[in-house]
Order: sequence, then structure tokens, then C-alpha cells
Amino acid sequence: MKRTGKLGALLVLSAILLVTSACGKNNNNNNAEPSKAAASSAAAPSSEAPASEPAAPADKQISMGFAQVGAESGWRTANTDSIQSAAKEAGIDLKFSDAQQKQENQIKAIRSYIQQKVDVIAFSPVVESGWDTVLKEAKDAGIPVILTDRAVDSKDTSLYVTFMGSDFVEEGRMAGTWLADQYKDTAEDINIVELQGTTGSAPANDRKAGFAEKIAANPHLKVIASQTGDFTRAKGKEVMQAFLKANKDIDVLYAHNDDMALGAIQAIEAAGLKPGVDIKIISVDGVKDGMTAAAEGKINYIVECNPLLGPLLMQTAKDLLDGKEPPKRIVTPDGTFTSEQAKEALPNRKY
Repeated sequence: MKRTGKLGALLVLSAILLVTSACGKNNNNNNAEPSKAAASSAAAPSSEAPASEPAAPADKQISMGFAQVGAESGWRTANTDSIQSAAKEAGIDLKFSDAQQKQENQIKAIRSYIQQKVDVIAFSPVVESGWDTVLKEAKDAGIPVILTDRAVDSKDTSLYVTFMGSDFVEEGRMAGTWLADQYKDTAEDINIVELQGTTGSAPANDRKAGFAEKIAANPHLKVIASQTGDFTRAKGKEVMQAFLKANKDIDVLYAHNDDMALGAIQAIEAAGLKPGVDIKIISVDGVKDGMTAAAEGKINYIVECNPLLGPLLMQTAKDLLDGKEPPKRIVTPDGTFTSEQAKEALPNRKY
């Protein structure tokens, strides 16, 4: 019995020593490197409520979807170049589309940007109406929308965060003010023809309204024909040819942009008339070709509409995503140029 008791005691003592040794090795391993079992356990889902996803890193690249009107004019080309170069400089991932002056193409592009989950959407609306549905889709997706250059007529202004661009009504007023001053002492009727921009677009509507407002006080200033030239040089030439055939006495041409004015100049010269002399010409934009024509005396007065909105757009997008609320309306400053002023300014023009 005693021999058996001693043997049992020895067995118990050996077991204790083995357990103690095993625990010591496990603790040493935990201090050096997590075990595979621990790593597997950490990766496995917990029965507790999961923690919220970590916020995106502060240096995450911003993505912007931009739906451009098209490439209908020198102004638009300069505007596109400004946006693309500013995005590159700002480190913003720009997804760009050209709508070719079709609203359905812009709507399709905006919906594509929503599906891609871009951080911000910006676009220059082809026309003012018909945007509520797609803008509501962007809002429901939590994607802010910035309007550039042109506005929409939606009554729900919460569908976009800001509209940046020129005051088109004021541009029309400046054109009308200059013309009214030129003919303030006239006793004869002054026949005006008007080349409007794209039908239904904000600049066409507003430039027409502002101009009409300022010439209304003088009954001798009469708009005898007004038709869209769709903001293009080719259409401006075509419509001006029709104006010249239908009206023997045209004193003034008011064109809603330089490209239409440049097309009209071709038609005027082809008719054996001298642009800027036989027919005074007022235009809006101030692109290099227009300024060159003004410097040559073919355009008498240009109201500037600055296309270089890229840097302002990129900074506004950054501020917006940093939690800074931009003003609902950001008006970009515009100037005016007589022929002499255009000649002086032309060497330093950036567009």
C-alpha cells in the first residue's frame, strides 16, 4: 500500500509539472506574436453589434462627374479646357461627358455618375426645364450637384447646392445700355436683328430679356427679326443670310455669342456690306476670335462672359466635401469691350 501511494503521488506531481510547463510556453508565444487561432478569432464575426465602418481617409481622391453641354463654340471649348486642367491640378478624378447639346445625353450621363457613386456632380444644363427627376435621383443618392454656367428653372432649389456663373440678364442689359446710348438722340427708327442662343437655354432667355429691358425706353430701337442660331457659327451665318434676304434695312445685329456673330459677319461680307460699319454688331462672350474681330472693327461692342470656371468649381467641390456650405448663387464678374479696348486687351487674352 505504501509503495502504491508513493507511485500515485509521483504521477500527480508529474502531471502538475507538465501543465505548468505548457502554460508558460503559451504565454511566451502570446507576447511574441499572435497565434493563428487568435487571428482567426479576430477576423470572425462577433455576436455583438458591429462597429461603424471607418471614415474614408482625409487624402481620399475626390471624384467628380461633369456633364458638358457640348463643343458648340469657342467659349465652350475654353470652358471645357479650364475644367479639365483645373481638375488635374487639384488632383480630382474627373469623369467627363459631352452631351452634344442634347438634354437626354446629359440626363443619361448624370444617371451614370449616380451609379458610379461619384462624390459630386456638376453640369451646364442644355436648357432650363426638365431636370427635377434626375436631380431628385442624385439628391436621394446623397450626391451634391453644382450648376455651372447655366441655371435650371426648378422650384425646388434644394436639388442643387449652388449655381456658379455669369448673370445673363445683366449681360443683356449691358448690351442694351450700350446700344441705347449710341442712339439716344436718333429721330429715325433703328432696325435690329437678333441671333438668339439655343431655344430654352438660360443664356438665350436671359440675354434676350435684359437687352429688351434696356432698349424699351426708346421707341426708335426696334427688333424686326429674332431667331435662334443655336450658339454655333454655321447656324449664325445661315440665319443672318435669311435676315439679309428678308430685310433690306438692317442697322444693328445683336448676337447672343461671338460664334454666331462671326458666322453673321461672313454672311454680311458675302452680301457686299461692311460689318461694324454698315451693320453695327453687339456680341457676348469675349473669346479670342471675337476679340480679334472687335479689334479689326467688325464687332463694335462685346460683353464678356468668362468661361474659366474650372478653378472655382474645383475649390467649391473641395469646400463642399469638407463640410463648408457655398453660397446658393456665385456670380462671376464680367467686363465689356469696345473695338479699341479689345485691341488693347487682345495680346493678353487667355482664351
